[in-house]
Amino acid sequence: MDDDRAVQFVGAGPGAADLLTVRATRLLARADTVLYPGSYLDADVLANCSPDATLVDTEHLDLDTIVGHLIDGYRADRSVVRLVSGDPSVYSAVSEQTRRLDAAGVPWSVTPGVPAYAAAAARVGRELTVPLVAQSVVLTRTQQRSTAMPQTESLAAFAATRSTLVLHLAITRTRELMAELAADYGPDCPVVVVYRASQPEEQVLRGTVATIADAVEAAGLRQAAVILVGRALAGKPDPDAGESYLYDPARDRSLKRQEGLR
Repeated sequence: MDDDRAVQFVGAGPGAADLLTVRATRLLARADTVLYPGSYLDADVLANCSPDATLVDTEHLDLDTIVGHLIDGYRADRSVVRLVSGDPSVYSAVSEQTRRLDAAGVPWSVTPGVPAYAAAAARVGRELTVPLVAQSVVLTRTQQRSTAMPQTESLAAFAATRSTLVLHLAITRTRELMAELAADYGPDCPVVVVYRASQPEEQVLRGTVATIADAVEAAGLRQAAVILVGRALAGKPDPDAGESYLYDPARDRSLKRQEGLR
């Protein structure tokens, strides 16, 4: 949207203030009203807001109440930012909120953020797509006290691909989920759990499909954690791993140079 007054949905990243994008800090600095997910952010993120801004913690608000704040702010000619944890493209309820804004005739725009799974992978220094090991990343969640999953998106279906698996909103079901994954990934497959990636309370647990549940239960983790599963997470280089063709010294680069000259 080109309207400067459009409601801004802004990815707050994994929570650390220094992982906000430059655009995000600029939008926060000029915002009159900021709605934020208090349970998922480092308090320093809000230091980017104007001291005159109205701050609304959405932790205990339902969707209609949140959207009501967005609409009221827009109609009062205020600059409104809706911070969402991680990146707005994943599990942010942006589609539901923007649908209501469209019905109300309120323009909106989206600014991406660093997703939690990327911060978790960075924390443990692992690429999630290793040649000949895993070239796909599956981002999914599980169903418990939450919205139903589509029938075609069962964990078993994803596990059959043996891709690097990222489980959101799943930490309380770790033992059950690892039992489901064992047949396809194997009990020795590496698993990493990162709690509050990039924040002061951050915890990193390493294990395998067979052992990670014990570690999670011992740590008492109940929320705000990402589970990464896959052979790409191995602590030592996988002997079956390949190397990227893009940087292969035997690759013919003449065509690429000719395209660059054109």
